Amino acid sequence: MKTYKYVSSALVLALALAACGKDKAGTESEKEDIPVVKTMKVSEQDVDQLAVYTASVEPEVINNISAMMANRIKAIYVDEGVRVAKGQKLVLLDDVNTIQYELAVDNAKAALRNAQTNYDRAVELLKIGGGTQQSVDQMEMTLINAKNSVAQAERTLANARENMVLTSPIDGVVTARNYDPGDMSGALPILTVAKINPVKVVINVNESQLASISKGMPVELTFNTYGDEVFSGTVSLVMPTVDAASRTVGVEITLPNADGRVLPGMFGRATLALGNAMHVVVPDRAVVKQQGSGDHYVYVLKKDGTVSYNKVELGQRIGTSYELISGVPADAEVIVEGQNALTDGKKVQVIK
Repeated sequence: MKTYKYVSSALVLALALAACGKDKAGTESEKEDIPVVKTMKVSEQDVDQLAVYTASVEPEVINNISAMMANRIKAIYVDEGVRVAKGQKLVLLDDVNTIQYELAVDNAKAALRNAQTNYDRAVELLKIGGGTQQSVDQMEMTLINAKNSVAQAERTLANARENMVLTSPIDGVVTARNYDPGDMSGALPILTVAKINPVKVVINVNESQLASISKGMPVELTFNTYGDEVFSGTVSLVMPTVDAASRTVGVEITLPNADGRVLPGMFGRATLALGNAMHVVVPDRAVVKQQGSGDHYVYVLKKDGTVSYNKVELGQRIGTSYELISGVPADAEVIVEGQNALTDGKKVQVIK
């Protein structure tokens, strides 16, 4: 009987030791399950509000070089892409129409001479009592009409002669040529000349930002063609209407272009400074992008040692940090390392 008593005591002791070992292992396991993270305290900062817009380049002025009326083209002296100066001869037209306009002037002058003779005769007859005042008045009206006809015919002839040689009204570049020598001019302009110094850069801004934009504001411009090189322009026009479909307002920017490097049709970006605002700034490593969406989140450490998964609205990137428009309060402590093991409400262990 003593033997069984000793065996039972040994068994009880073994089970007790095993239970203690199990509890210790369980506690260690629970400790290992708490993610280890690093945090950083963030605060509000005064941030320049920079807005970036896609931009397209347009000529400052566009002139369509056309004939006054349909006429045969004798010569075109320039081609697309050629730079031209104000007053430079561009197109020579056939002078066949000038002959009929010269005849029209001669006929109008002959009619004027005849009207003048009849008027003088009516005046002389009235003086000697052989005519009436009514006849004089009628002849005077005919004389006036004849003078007007001569003036009109001479203007038409002058226009026809001037229209034979077409010149450029501006310094610019030829952007279109629609005919060749020997063609009859038609509805399309023979040439199009665009002024590209300065050029006009057009952007569309949200109506909510309209109050922050005014004429004369400086603008920084970049173009894909020239990489990170920055060009300086100025807001020259803010459209007085809002597009009902897009809720945007058109804004024109004037960009000096003496060297002609910026060409119509180029794609670029315009950056405007719209003032300052106090916003929370967090390290970029604190920002987590949710897979499969464009949403961004930041883990924030709570007072009870757990984390909250806060959806944030990103502003601009500032070096290695992000401006947050919303989502994280000032003076919060955010997780900057160890986010992969976290979920919303998870308890964490912070390494200082």
